[in-house]
Amino acid sequence: MLYNNPYLEQCIEGPFSLFSDLPEKEKEYLLQDHVCTSLRKGAMIFHEGSRPAGLYCLAYGKVKVYKQGIGGREQIIRMVRPQGLIGYAAFFAGTTYTASAVAIEDSGICRFERDNFMKLLRRNPDLSEKLMRMMAIELSFSNKRTVSLTQKHIRGRLAESLLVLRDTFGFENDGRTIRAYVSREDLACFSNMTTSNAIRTLSTFATESVIELDGKKISIVDPARLEKISQLG
Repeated sequence: MLYNNPYLEQCIEGPFSLFSDLPEKEKEYLLQDHVCTSLRKGAMIFHEGSRPAGLYCLAYGKVKVYKQGIGGREQIIRMVRPQGLIGYAAFFAGTTYTASAVAIEDSGICRFERDNFMKLLRRNPDLSEKLMRMMAIELSFSNKRTVSLTQKHIRGRLAESLLVLRDTFGFENDGRTIRAYVSREDLACFSNMTTSNAIRTLSTFATESVIELDGKKISIVDPARLEKISQLG
């Protein structure tokens, strides 16, 4: 199939896409009514409380989904990797967004309109099953993170967040540098701690030779030790 937009091709044919196994005719449903957009770092995709305009898919880049807390402090709920779906809970439930989404680096997204997408789901039970599995995995992850962020100590929370970033985005070619250059503030919001505590704990991990720091680059030197810190909490 020929695509007139590289973002659309990534969303449908990318290695992590839920749509790559669809028959060609059913992929055409996604092509009939969509919008693809380039986003600069810091651009909002949607705000908490707004209504879904469609189902968003991240073609490339990185996106954070977060809630605004007391005093305006953010709590990052999840990070989205390429081909990940954004805002799907509100889209399927027909409700307003319960969180906001913003690009944390230059990104490209595609938005699929509701009517054609819902027709596609009714035509393809395999896709419906994939979506249910994905949502079940996300719910399980969210439940686990809720417990971790409320019961683990600072070291355990930060160690877990680094492992989540590793598992979500993978490594650079060196096999140890996490392919996600997030700010210290975002890392703190992802770990439910202050920025100063995140900076201090990262420095401690580096001193203990668990990780190496190079600006925003974080390399995992001793993954077994990092996992142990996360498990001990």
